[in-house]
Amino acid sequence: VMLREGRWDEAYDAFISALKLENFRYAEASYNLGRLYAARGQSDLAVREWRRALAVDPKHDAAAQALARGDEEDVIVVAPKVKAPKPSAPATAVNTSAGPRPVARLTLDQTSYDYLQRARGASERGKALEAVDNYKRVLNREGGYFAPANLELSYALLSLKRYEEAQAQLLQVSQRDGARYPVSYFHLARLYELKGDLKLAEEAFYKAHDANVSANVRYLLDVSRVREKQGNFKGALEAMERYVTVVQQQGEKPAWCDERLAALRAKAQ
Repeated sequence: VMLREGRWDEAYDAFISALKLENFRYAEASYNLGRLYAARGQSDLAVREWRRALAVDPKHDAAAQALARGDEEDVIVVAPKVKAPKPSAPATAVNTSAGPRPVARLTLDQTSYDYLQRARGASERGKALEAVDNYKRVLNREGGYFAPANLELSYALLSLKRYEEAQAQLLQVSQRDGARYPVSYFHLARLYELKGDLKLAEEAFYKAHDANVSANVRYLLDVSRVREKQGNFKGALEAMERYVTVVQQQGEKPAWCDERLAALRAKAQ
């Protein structure tokens, strides 16, 4: 329910709690945690959870289907060791249009990859300080930037209420890879709203929405909320109406929508 409502942090806590109770052998929880990661733009972690669901229950059709639809470009792999180059042969023309292009995956060397997995494991176990330490080791080896590590480090810092450090990590991801990881805008917006920077919060929520309109329609609710806080009731109503239009097209309309629309219309008059 929380996942459907876009309450991702609460949904994450619920899924992780369920997995811990079952020693991380709970196929349905792993499948839905994968859905959460996919919604946040963390395809690599989504794929990991769907594989874990299938390892527990090989007949979990939804996980198999989700895995088949997964984006291979976001799967993090260990980079092959570079061998010494052989003497080059005379150059020949290459037909670059022939055949499919190779998939451009995210790569890390073995040591960085191991640090990343340790960080993720610590984060799942609720050991935020240990997670932060290992994420930083990855980043130190990667020149300060490897988008999944920066993003996941920001979550660990948020859980520790180290907001300024989290904001610095989120800014890097949003500025360099915001289209690929729109959730970075979402968490930036939450931090801005927390600090009372409502205009910045509105802009960041809207960027999260614009990065992938169909998947991120729930961000319009956040836009509506911060506009209302600013006294922009017509703008809040417009965002809410857009949200309702989209969810109706998707065959849904939460019962509370009519009450929310009526309240905003009264304020906008």
